[in-house]
Amino acid sequence: MTGELNAVNAPKTACAKRDAAERERIKEVADKAAARANGPSMRVRETDSGISSTFPHNDDTTARLLLMADLGTCDPDFMAGILGQVAIIGAHGAKLNDTNSNFLLSVVRGVQPRDELEAMLAVQMGAIHQATMMMARRLNHVTNIPQQDAAERALNKLARTYSTQMQALKRYRTGGQQKVTVEHVTVNDGGQAIVGNIRKEA
Repeated sequence: MTGELNAVNAPKTACAKRDAAERERIKEVADKAAARANGPSMRVRETDSGISSTFPHNDDTTARLLLMADLGTCDPDFMAGILGQVAIIGAHGAKLNDTNSNFLLSVVRGVQPRDELEAMLAVQMGAIHQATMMMARRLNHVTNIPQQDAAERALNKLARTYSTQMQALKRYRTGGQQKVTVEHVTVNDGGQAIVGNIRKEA
């Protein structure tokens, strides 16, 4: 009888543990979302005068200020230029694509740029990532060796470029400061090397 009860209770206990773990993970997401107050998504469309960006927010001025905060800038011209570039890079063929454009904005928000240079680098990183995924998909669908070689070379170059961009961002944020200590000790024949502090007695 005890064995039967344990068998019945085991799934309930496992479910309770799983539910608690799930709630903890959901809380982590909620905490991250609260700490990262993102600006609104972007809607892009092509007009006779160029690309137009709108934002699903009850106040357009507030929406643009929030996006400026996301981009680490206080310059409206910089924001307009970046959003135009994001819209073009996110286009699917000749058609603008809100999902792709907002993905690029999400990459920028994840980087949390502190100034315009970091924002530009973040957009480039998002663009290189998209191109990398495109080449990875193409590599998976090659039908001959020349196609495979071309896709593989492009994929490797893009992956290396992304890694270089990550290093560039890190160096820029740390001021490019690197401390290297080189120690060289020469000991002549019959001599002794002393490592450590040397104090001369009075």
